[in-house]
Amino acid sequence: MFNRDRWKEILEVLTKNWFRTLLTAFGVFWGILILIILLAAGKGLENGIKQDFSGVATNTMFMWTRSTTMAYEGLPEGRSFEFKLSDVQLIRNNVPQLRIVSPRNGLRQTPGIDNVFYGTESGSYRVFGDYPEIIFQNSMYTNQGRFLNENDIREKRKVVVIGDGIRKDLFKKGEDVLGSYLKIQGVNFMVVGTYKEKSNNGDGENSERQIYVPFTTFSQAFNRADNVGWMAITAKDGSSITQLSDKILATVKQSRKVHPDDERAVGFFDLYKQYNRVETLFSAMRWIAIIVGTLVLISGVIGISNIMLIVVKERTKEIGIRRALGENPWSIKKQILMESIFLTIISGMTGIIVGSLFIYGINAILDSVGPVDMFLNPSVSIGVVTVALTILIVSGLLAGFIPAQSAIKVRPIDALRTE
Repeated sequence: MFNRDRWKEILEVLTKNWFRTLLTAFGVFWGILILIILLAAGKGLENGIKQDFSGVATNTMFMWTRSTTMAYEGLPEGRSFEFKLSDVQLIRNNVPQLRIVSPRNGLRQTPGIDNVFYGTESGSYRVFGDYPEIIFQNSMYTNQGRFLNENDIREKRKVVVIGDGIRKDLFKKGEDVLGSYLKIQGVNFMVVGTYKEKSNNGDGENSERQIYVPFTTFSQAFNRADNVGWMAITAKDGSSITQLSDKILATVKQSRKVHPDDERAVGFFDLYKQYNRVETLFSAMRWIAIIVGTLVLISGVIGISNIMLIVVKERTKEIGIRRALGENPWSIKKQILMESIFLTIISGMTGIIVGSLFIYGINAILDSVGPVDMFLNPSVSIGVVTVALTILIVSGLLAGFIPAQSAIKVRPIDALRTE
């Protein structure tokens, strides 16, 4: 295998017509390069979109009320209704597979009208009434102070947690935020913490412009009584919120006296189903990239096989002389196979190196210009590279097999007569 004379002969054969060899190798080089770039691009898109789900409890659904479309138990159609706090406990009792049931309320934003004031500064921000568990359902973390806790809920404390974007808007640089007071629609609240987004995809300061108030405090301060605007519901590990959604909807419909067949009365959004669609989409994209890259690679391998047939044809007389001198047919066959494998692996490895440099360059550009929407850290796993190398070795064997068989079938006497 490592005979010096044999390798010298292989190099002489491949460099005798270097331009033809270069064009032949380009097919395999291009195929492996396309495969790597397609897989890296798909991974970059997948990373970018999944970044939006980072830190979010994906096994979650959101549920809100709308007007009814069917009369039921003496109540007319077109009736508006709201969830109550009692519905939250009812859902927990009827559907034990749930991990978190978060009732939520919010203040409506009016464009152009500020609703939050601090000293001489003011702004228009989204304000939510929530329970402490909401932090486990959203993509955020506390970076100063603390988040809401059960004592805030129980004692109806007038405290808030604000986004880091609000801190930059209303407070001077270096000013102590904790312990300061914000006035929200005429009600004073003390700031006990600030939060940041775990994943912002370049727009973190926009999403970090929200305010969280204890649910009970919110209800009392803004006259919401025991009404619930909407709910965020997360299933336990091992359970699918998609499979539980029908039971949850049936529970609240019965509680709010809504017809069981009224599909419009209760609106909901299944995040888990959407996340699974994203997973399915990118799985399909990976297979498309693999198929396209493999087909391009196969075309290159076919080119190598054709060239090796031509090389064998050109060396017919040489092969005949070697056979006449008593060289073993397997030795000639091995020579052709090694030439094919060598050409395939060299061209394929060049494609892998160029592809790796290309990915490195793209990542360097992304690092310098900052995050790009829906595209993050394109990469190819070491497993893919290993599979690609395996494909190259097998492809080299296949590309050389037919020419090698053709070479050993040549009869010495016929080969010597060839001009």
